[in-house]
Amino acid sequence: MATKKLTILHSNDMHGDFLAEVQGAGGRLVGGLALLSGYINRVRREEENVIYAVSGDMLQGSVIDSEYRGISTIEVMNYLAPDVVTLGNHEFDYGLPHLLFLEKMANFPIVNANLYIRKQNKRLMQPHLVLARGGIKVLCIGIITETVIEALRKDAQIASFITLKEAGEEVGRIAGAYRRADIDLTVLLTHIGFESDCELARLLRPEWGVDLIIGGHSHTVLQQPACVNNILIAQAGVGTDQIGRFDLEIDDANNSIAGWRWQLIPIDQSLTEPDRELEAYIDSLKSEVDRKYSAIVCKLARRLTHPRREIETALGNLLADAVAEMAAADVALLGSGAIRVPQLGPLVTLGGFLACYPFSEPLTRFTVSGALLRRMFNHWMRPENRSGEGECYQVNGAVRAVYSERARQVATLTVRGRPVQDGETYTVALAGYHVINCEANLGVTSAELAGERAPRVVTTAIQDVLLEYLRENQNASRIVEGRLVYQA
Repeated sequence: MATKKLTILHSNDMHGDFLAEVQGAGGRLVGGLALLSGYINRVRREEENVIYAVSGDMLQGSVIDSEYRGISTIEVMNYLAPDVVTLGNHEFDYGLPHLLFLEKMANFPIVNANLYIRKQNKRLMQPHLVLARGGIKVLCIGIITETVIEALRKDAQIASFITLKEAGEEVGRIAGAYRRADIDLTVLLTHIGFESDCELARLLRPEWGVDLIIGGHSHTVLQQPACVNNILIAQAGVGTDQIGRFDLEIDDANNSIAGWRWQLIPIDQSLTEPDRELEAYIDSLKSEVDRKYSAIVCKLARRLTHPRREIETALGNLLADAVAEMAAADVALLGSGAIRVPQLGPLVTLGGFLACYPFSEPLTRFTVSGALLRRMFNHWMRPENRSGEGECYQVNGAVRAVYSERARQVATLTVRGRPVQDGETYTVALAGYHVINCEANLGVTSAELAGERAPRVVTTAIQDVLLEYLRENQNASRIVEGRLVYQA
């Protein structure tokens, strides 16, 4: 059996992670786009047939990206020259028109098969791409996460096949159209989270010929790919500290994978030299940003951490307290995923704060019944929402919620030391994204949220509220104190 070799390098959820970090006593440089580019360049020199793919969320998460509204990230990605990229939810953070502008800037193809312009029933992006490497034909199809669809609900021009079943059928239509084209390998580039990737794989028919799913969104770190329905599923964590690598043996006579090896490659200076041209370009961007954002906002009493979005964190507690105080609300529900850094402080610069919370959106105060409030907590605290793909929250210090895993419901919920009563009313502060997506993220409709009393927009920019709070509260500190408890 004659086979051909193909190497697929893949990244996901890079989030504008431009800069290398110093780690360990020896001062070893880890990650950053210059080192990542150096490794990609090396593999392209060493191997004959190479594809580099990115499974969404190139944008958002760094001050440099926010300052240039993703333009800097696309310019840097042009240095890396990926062969194919799919959309993630954060590609939409600067708005749909700006995304279409960024796509025109990109020197690489961006594929997505299930976003449509509603009126004309035309796909928003190029749905798929066939890459030829050394006589091997690779069909790449892009699939988006339902989270993105939620973010676009306010845009009436865009529609989508949003369910996994519909997305799977769309894959089937595209793969079926290429049955006679002698495709050797079919790869889905997804941004739907690892668990959803596995569910999607179970829905795909063998005759559609999907071989690999390379995913993102859930920031999953794997020891080895999963294999579901004879489809290999891989993901490469988050950021630029690592890259996934498939070394494949392709049997082009039978259009199948004859052998494979996958590695999660750590990116550090012991592995490769940085791409010096890219390093110089990133340094020029950093210098501009540093001049603007080096101003000191405040000093915290100690470093506050935010290690995981599914749990109560010290940094989350501080920011949720700020939201509750500035909104004069009984309860603040601050999206954990909006906090984009694992730690902040003690010294907080303007740049450090914007990297921590890069979203500027309205903050609205609602008045809800105790019964509705309890329903919201039951919805987002449920176990399946804490898989790394759901939307979790940080809460202010007036709140204590104990969730019983056995009973699958909130066992106790108190506000300012008093149990929440179904018939009483409570004020709740929510950021704009969570207002738009309240049904998916909190299990309540917009009408239910607004039912007790007319909502009030506290500010059009929650980012400004948080910044003002930090400036006025020097030496602030928080600990994890049991605001959110999950009882086994």
